[in-house]
Amino acid sequence: MLSIGDLSKRTGVKVPTIRYYEQMGLIEAAERSEGNQRRYERNDLERLAFIRHARDLGLDIPAIRELIALSQHPDQPCANADRIAADHLVAVREKIEKLKKLEHELERIISHCDGHSIEDCYVIRALSDHGLCEGEH
Repeated sequence: MLSIGDLSKRTGVKVPTIRYYEQMGLIEAAERSEGNQRRYERNDLERLAFIRHARDLGLDIPAIRELIALSQHPDQPCANADRIAADHLVAVREKIEKLKKLEHELERIISHCDGHSIEDCYVIRALSDHGLCEGEH
């Protein structure tokens, strides 16, 4: 049995986040000791490691909840898990494209700034006037 502090240390998930995941139903509510301390088992450690890894990959709570539900049926086809990952990949690629546009615009704004004082600063002017931007970002 692990305390919440031990579980936190072993997974790298902060104690308040563990409590939050319990409230969200992502991990089962822990059994309590006679001193009313939460006590976790190995399966809780494994579940929390799964959640942590999924969060590190950027998956949201609903997707993680669905993946956990799917994992409860090991004999089922994995098409739904593949779909969740593929949908997330599409979203990540869209974010990357937006970030590339943002990067380009910031580089452009910085490169146009040759002022020596704030009154001549192109960065400040561009932030004040969206029309100075090259495109949407």
